Amino acid sequence: MTESELRKHVEILASDEFEGRAPGTEGERKTLAYLQRQWSTAGLKPGARDGSWYQPVDLIRRGPKQATAQFFAKGEKLRVVSDDILLVGRERQYKADALPTLFVGHGVNGQGKVVADVKGKLVFVLADDADFLPADMKSARARRTALIDAGAAGVVSISGEQFDFPVFRRAILSRPITWEARDKRADVEGVVSPQYMVALVTAAGGDWDKLRVAARAADYAGQSFGLSANLDVETDVERIRSNNIIGRIPGKKSGSGAVIFMGHWDHFGICRPEAAEDRICNGAVDNASGMAVLIEVAKRLGKARFDRDILFIGTTAEEYGLIGARAFAADPVVPLEQIKVVLNIDTVAIAPKGAKVAIIGRGKTDLDDDIETVARKLRRKIEPSTDANAFLQRQDGWALTEKNVPALMVGGSFADLAKLDAFLKSDYHGPEDEVRDGIQLGGAAEDADLHVELGRYFADTRKYKPKKPEKGTGE
Repeated sequence: MTESELRKHVEILASDEFEGRAPGTEGERKTLAYLQRQWSTAGLKPGARDGSWYQPVDLIRRGPKQATAQFFAKGEKLRVVSDDILLVGRERQYKADALPTLFVGHGVNGQGKVVADVKGKLVFVLADDADFLPADMKSARARRTALIDAGAAGVVSISGEQFDFPVFRRAILSRPITWEARDKRADVEGVVSPQYMVALVTAAGGDWDKLRVAARAADYAGQSFGLSANLDVETDVERIRSNNIIGRIPGKKSGSGAVIFMGHWDHFGICRPEAAEDRICNGAVDNASGMAVLIEVAKRLGKARFDRDILFIGTTAEEYGLIGARAFAADPVVPLEQIKVVLNIDTVAIAPKGAKVAIIGRGKTDLDDDIETVARKLRRKIEPSTDANAFLQRQDGWALTEKNVPALMVGGSFADLAKLDAFLKSDYHGPEDEVRDGIQLGGAAEDADLHVELGRYFADTRKYKPKKPEKGTGE
């Protein structure tokens, strides 16, 4: 594999013409057409369930339009001196009068149970985690979902040290995308700053510091503010039909399983306001580079026949929570138990030539020895640590790992975390992630060669024979 072969694809996919490859845009149409053309030329066949190249993924994008929130105590309207509040509705219009309010601390107690009766109430919940929270309730998203499941009419997160108000505000104003199939939301959601809570609680005659301290207890049961709220929230709601793209190299041995190569084609599109000098988040490294590798790997494998099926999947909306990968995992075109390995390729234009091979997912499957054997035949050195596993849940393979499918990321970009961190703290997710003269594709080319050999290895029933579970393991 040569750097120039990869670069030509990156230059096209990350060009301004493709407008940052946002789901549901002209950029998506051009991206999918380009991938289909390249994979078809490589010898791949359409791999979606209906015989086409595309697996539909329905998305919803929401953004705040305008909102007013008024709070009352004993019939008197309160004057809140802070305007650090941002609200978004589930539907285009939401109005409620005399909505009871409740402070629920971290939302759940030490046993992971919702702290109080929140049904029909507007609840305020601390976004930061706490030592007493169970592992599955550390995230603000998990606790918000628990409150919604318990019937909360509205969930307003209180920003803190881990997630400050400007970060939350930017996230909401970016009009994030959700997967319609799992679009679980309260009637209204939002965020306020700690300063807003001080103003609100003080206006009601309370003490915010005492409330916050009380919420540190594992058995905290919530507390009423003695307030009611009138809300009038208008929201931009856009429904989007996006797609995963799936190509297949049919195997010779029916029932022998499948090997999957995966990478996300999407990025953030036109991501800056009209006044900005550079408005497009082109996503050259993240993840035009990964799709370039998938194109060239397909060219090397597509003209041959292997024992097992080989699938190439370009996923949508990875940037919004691995949505395309989760959609595939929920409705796979091959039974999950027949998938021998998923090799996800993402953000590969980081490492130079000669980089060690790291495995995201090391120790999580029984495939490490197989990966290392193939890598060593290419004279690649191995990074033996599990440091790269810090990114395990931040990439598409996780959606398959959750389903007990062996899914890994393999290559040099995650072997030197200092280099990766430098990218994450600079060009990542911004207009600066575009093709430059110094874009690093040396390691990507070597990783592409590695994935060609991994494809040949895992698709050969003589070379790769899945280990049988030991008797009595229950597997």
